[in-house]
Amino acid sequence: MSRSLEEVGRIVGEASPETFIFVSPKDRHPPKYEYVVVRSKELVGGELREVDVLAQVVGVISTSTTYRPELDYAAIQRICKAGIEDANVLCKARTLGYMVGSRALMPRRAVYPGNPVYLAPDDLVEEFFSYPEEEGIHIGYLVSRSKVRVYLTINGFRRHVAVIAQTGAGKSYTVGVILEELLKKGATALVIDPHADYVFLSRDRDGNRIPEYADRVQVFRNPNSMARYSEGDVDNLRPLTFKFSELDPEEVAKVAGVSEAYTRILRAFEEAIRDLREGHGGSYGPQDLVKKLEELSRSGRRCREANYVAALSYARRLLKVKVFGDRTTPMEEIVKPFCVSVLDLSGLNDASQDYIVYRVLSEAVELRVTGRFPWPIFVFVEEAHRFVPSNDKTKSSNIIKMIAAEGRKFGVFLTLVTQRPSKVSQDVLSQCNSQIILRIINPSDQRAVQEASEQLGVTLMDDLPGLNVGEAIIVGPLTKVPVVVKVRERATREGGADIDLVEVLRGAREEMRRSRRIAKLWAQAPLDDSMMSEV
Repeated sequence: MSRSLEEVGRIVGEASPETFIFVSPKDRHPPKYEYVVVRSKELVGGELREVDVLAQVVGVISTSTTYRPELDYAAIQRICKAGIEDANVLCKARTLGYMVGSRALMPRRAVYPGNPVYLAPDDLVEEFFSYPEEEGIHIGYLVSRSKVRVYLTINGFRRHVAVIAQTGAGKSYTVGVILEELLKKGATALVIDPHADYVFLSRDRDGNRIPEYADRVQVFRNPNSMARYSEGDVDNLRPLTFKFSELDPEEVAKVAGVSEAYTRILRAFEEAIRDLREGHGGSYGPQDLVKKLEELSRSGRRCREANYVAALSYARRLLKVKVFGDRTTPMEEIVKPFCVSVLDLSGLNDASQDYIVYRVLSEAVELRVTGRFPWPIFVFVEEAHRFVPSNDKTKSSNIIKMIAAEGRKFGVFLTLVTQRPSKVSQDVLSQCNSQIILRIINPSDQRAVQEASEQLGVTLMDDLPGLNVGEAIIVGPLTKVPVVVKVRERATREGGADIDLVEVLRGAREEMRRSRRIAKLWAQAPLDDSMMSEV
């Protein structure tokens, strides 16, 4: 080890290639998550060579043979007054590997008790968390080294990603950072956004339009939506509708929830739609289908009345899907090269949101399968537990499962975002080989994450409740080694930020006082201009 390094301890007890414990001076011991380096010998190019093995401190405890727990308070006080100090600081470290070229390799040989442990220099740490400029995206900084940048590899998205955290821990903020980086790289992304968290990606944090993003972020919204933000607040807002009369009978029945095994009901749909096409000039809506089935059920054809009545009960479900209009928004408008398209689903009921996700994702996959769209598509599904739940009771579940299982073959890469991983289909979650995990406290959600992640060990699992807002553990192909990061600040405005209740209630009090002053003036005399100036 040629460079001058700060020694922070010595290895003690048993040491393995994966973990070791070292004693450290109590006045300068490294904190949890800090990086240290030890010297070891490993086979490199067929020869046994000395290498720098990077490790991370995953636990810090202090012990004492004098200050024993069985002593009472008075005895402890006497020991303190005698000036006895024998505190011993023990640090547990998990090895992360050593670098050979651009690869991080795990050691195969144990380090030895008595060997020194050094504080890892910044340049060695940066080597583990950097990628070539074309490949790396800047996600944030090391929690233990606020100046050391952490990059993720774009190639890690090929094996799908899950972003998981409890509400308020920063998962949507983190996804916003990823989308900013993908925009810089010229990626094409499709964002399923149930709460309008991503509709301001074209603006900076002060609300000003960002020139390089202004024309590359587009927001789609159904006109029936009681949206979170007004039309004037959102840039590049476009309608998202589907023409009902363009659906074939099989698709109408599928949207209504009719099983393929119900052949008589399917035949009733076919007959009703055939009559509508003949009588409505090719333009009709779900209400017309319901009326037609009601008419057919009273037609006197007793052998088929039961089929029409059964079909009618399914057709009425279509009235809850309030996404149909005079035209179908072409997929070529929704999926545009080098752009991020946000599907703003806020203000729509569950049935409508489910249909949009099923329809758009199905057609996006078809674009790639048929070769009509030449670029890979990054799909982000916010509130994933609503669209691909563990009980599979959604229309969008099957297409999301298909993307998880086969999407990478066609260049469709999935990122699931959820605060309830225990409610997400475990088949899909387990196929997200990389996880970006922020704070999680719920035990069932912690278990679901651990079951889905091969690289999230017990030690990292125990750290999840202790993460601060905006801190994340990242494991999987996105990074060379597991890493704990502080997510960087966004350049774009966040749509889903929490309301500042203190400021809102301050404004409410001011409005209340103003209203009282106006009421008092009204009670004294009719208002005129001079009195209004007092308000």
